[in-house]
Amino acid sequence: MICRSRLSQVLILLACLVPSLTLAASPEATYGANGMVTSRSALASEVGVEVLRDGGNAVDAAVATAFALAVTYPSAGNIGGGGFAVIRLPDGKVVTLDHREKAPLSAHRDMYLDEAGEVIRGLSTSSHKAAGVPGSVDGLLLLLETHGTMSRKRLMAPAIRLARNGFALDFDLARQFRRRLPSMEAYPASIAKFSDDGKAFEAGDRWRQPDLARTLARIFGKGRAGFYEGPVAEKIVAEMESGGGDITRADLAQYRSVWRDPVRGTYRGHEIWSMGPPSSGGVLLVQILNMLEPFNLAELGWGSAATVHLMVEAERRAYADRAEHLGDPDYYAVPQAALTDKAYASRRFSDFDPDRVAASDAIGPGDTNLPTESRETTHFSVMDGGGMMVAFTTTLNSGYGNKIVVPGTGILLNNEMNDFSIRRDTPNQFDLIGRDANAIEPGKRMLSSMTPTIVTKDAEPLLITGSPGGSTIITTTLQVIVNVIDHGMGIDDAVAAPRFHHQWKPDTVIHESRALSPDTKALLEEKGHSFREARFGRGIGDANSILFRDGVMHGAKDPRAQGGAVGY
Repeated sequence: MICRSRLSQVLILLACLVPSLTLAASPEATYGANGMVTSRSALASEVGVEVLRDGGNAVDAAVATAFALAVTYPSAGNIGGGGFAVIRLPDGKVVTLDHREKAPLSAHRDMYLDEAGEVIRGLSTSSHKAAGVPGSVDGLLLLLETHGTMSRKRLMAPAIRLARNGFALDFDLARQFRRRLPSMEAYPASIAKFSDDGKAFEAGDRWRQPDLARTLARIFGKGRAGFYEGPVAEKIVAEMESGGGDITRADLAQYRSVWRDPVRGTYRGHEIWSMGPPSSGGVLLVQILNMLEPFNLAELGWGSAATVHLMVEAERRAYADRAEHLGDPDYYAVPQAALTDKAYASRRFSDFDPDRVAASDAIGPGDTNLPTESRETTHFSVMDGGGMMVAFTTTLNSGYGNKIVVPGTGILLNNEMNDFSIRRDTPNQFDLIGRDANAIEPGKRMLSSMTPTIVTKDAEPLLITGSPGGSTIITTTLQVIVNVIDHGMGIDDAVAAPRFHHQWKPDTVIHESRALSPDTKALLEEKGHSFREARFGRGIGDANSILFRDGVMHGAKDPRAQGGAVGY
């Protein structure tokens, strides 16, 4: 078992005895007895917890946190993108909301190819044509209307104040802006938003966003119509027309979020609740856990060659299935029941060899006998004292989307169209490949790796987790769950533990610098594995998570990035 420090024991006692106490984020878990928010932005987490203190539920807090993130974490928090939410209601029912972006009505299968059928470089990532129809605003307002208790105005007011009055930039945000400015040079509204009249901001400078404040105020007053109709919509369409983009008034007016059934699995007596297609996350998460369940990971040991080999081989097979079988269920008959069936996992893993790797080219996708997202995504977790839980993941795809700010609105556009299969077996920016299931079609939602997940035990709350990281989102979420269930870790250790990743193709284990000991790596190389360390020493994922044990919420802000876990 992991032993906690005396300081941690004192903090948990204080949190229980003094409900109004807010504990600052730290490498140790943050504790709360009545409510908890953990996100990429300490300011946004504080906004969410204030809502909980004022009597709001977890959905109220999630909506307020998400709008605040659109102000305080612009690279991924957004109103110009989309995402997914997994919600456990107080009665134990779990529901999921899909507010993923959609392809414009004029989109077509070969829209990013030239006359010779070759991919036009940058068109699906760095142009107006890269943007899908945004879903965040519709999704947040629908979530509030269906399961919230507070008014839209109460929950949006903090975000508007932060945008209008500004806040002091920390070193991380100032550095992000400075690094992105060269890619924004062609877009005056982007330069105006992310620089001080063309000069890079410095840490400590106050950053104000008056255009975004006015846009949020319009949503505050008009609701959905404040974004998808009227002046804001007209500005979006005008920018599309001037830049050769495809989003029209009809695209904006017709956008609607969708309630979908959650993906449900079981793992060692726990219930796994996650997001279904057009997310691939929940299906692959359950499929990998099904393949691992017959093996005693606790006995094999965390970080051992046997454990890493086992997990990599399961990941390899699941990601091969992703390429063939997963897409928008409104457009493609996804064989979800087969892919998440334990018997299918047993067949899929029947050729597992504990001593040798299986060549990715030889594996291929499995036969189900049925009809055939970026490091700069962000995930946050919320729980209230009534047992309501929210796992919420949102994205613009690349960091700062396509880098284009719509003039007069402060809205950053996404580049989610790159998440479609722009050509069969052609890797996207995360080296993920896809086929017909995820081909571009008008109005279709692009496949995602986002994996907001809730874990319960005997129908009672246990864990909320998820992550950004493009193709590594699924394996990050997987490792947090395995660390808690198999290795008995507390949430701070489960989140901080070094990570590794495999996605079928390219046939390489990507790992953090401390994930594999020299001896473990040597043993894995003997089995046939090849390795690549995460680029520039960057960590894998940012798993802002909450663990509920013995009546106390334990919140962990991933130490790989800035942010805050706040409880009371």
